[in-house]
Amino acid sequence: MATATNNEFFEALAALEKERGLPEDYLIDKIKAAIVIAVKKDYNVEDENVIVDIDPELGTFRASLAQEIVEEVENPYTQVSLEDAQRVRKTYRVGQRMITALKTKEFGRIAAQTAKHVIRQGLREGERSLQYNEMQSRAHEIISATVVSIDPERGNVVLDLGKGGSAVLPRNEQVPGESFTEGQVVQVYVVDVIATERGPRITISRTHPGLVKRMFELEVPEIYDGTVEVKAIAREAGARTKMAVYSKDPNVDPVGACIGAHGSRVEKIVSELGGEKIDIIRWSEDITAFISAALSPAKVVKVELLPGETKSCRVTVPDHQLSLAIGNKGQNVRLCAHLTGYNIDIRPESGYYGEDE
Repeated sequence: MATATNNEFFEALAALEKERGLPEDYLIDKIKAAIVIAVKKDYNVEDENVIVDIDPELGTFRASLAQEIVEEVENPYTQVSLEDAQRVRKTYRVGQRMITALKTKEFGRIAAQTAKHVIRQGLREGERSLQYNEMQSRAHEIISATVVSIDPERGNVVLDLGKGGSAVLPRNEQVPGESFTEGQVVQVYVVDVIATERGPRITISRTHPGLVKRMFELEVPEIYDGTVEVKAIAREAGARTKMAVYSKDPNVDPVGACIGAHGSRVEKIVSELGGEKIDIIRWSEDITAFISAALSPAKVVKVELLPGETKSCRVTVPDHQLSLAIGNKGQNVRLCAHLTGYNIDIRPESGYYGEDE
């Protein structure tokens, strides 16, 4: 390849790296593969008969055909006779390979088109790979996204995620009652990222408990630095979240750290969630103490763990606290069960609606 063409080739390579953000090594590998395919097709040979050397530092680009030197030629494409080889170089011997430099123009129109296609395909793959890596690094994170369009019938919302492309926020991953407008910036939680042939498929949510957990991790330094740990979280989006926290440092109050001075930290998150109530509970290894705390704001008289394979317990509360413990439409006890992993049977202290004992 002529020097001027070389310069143009490597300038184009550098421009692609800069404009598309594709690594030079990746591009070179794809271009080599494209040229190998083109030569194979044009010269009817195999991979091992094609040598492609591209060195951007030296600015060199060579494509060569390698043929085995034999006494008797059986395949004129992959083999060459000793007599013909020695016309090129007298020192050639049987068993060696004769290397013939190829001129780019000899690849022909079909070969050039093949190379272009493979390079173009490679660029798309590279972009998808970079996009996937970009989004994979943000899995289980909160990202800001812009509303592109809203499906009025299904209620699904298409969001622009920036470099990560776009994703659909389904109706069932939206907080009940919230509405969106085109151009609005919303915070979403990246639940999962899966690589597909069409690029990364991103699952996003505004109802996932991870959204609230991540908000606290970003807002509370003690969680961010690992002093306070979020042990469990249960959420009914738009209504209430219960979060159990534990401190590795006996001098740090995990609940107080999450609430903040005068409630500043938790209030900020409640505001971002549109007024969703948040109960912050002290986690305990003692499951009865944990269940008692998890039923907050209700007070608990007694927790009895029930025998059997399933995790179940009976909780006794003062009569006047019964409706508070159960919560509106059973929400409080339901969240408590999700948080602790126990089936919970709530009884009033008077036992007025029937005791088993």
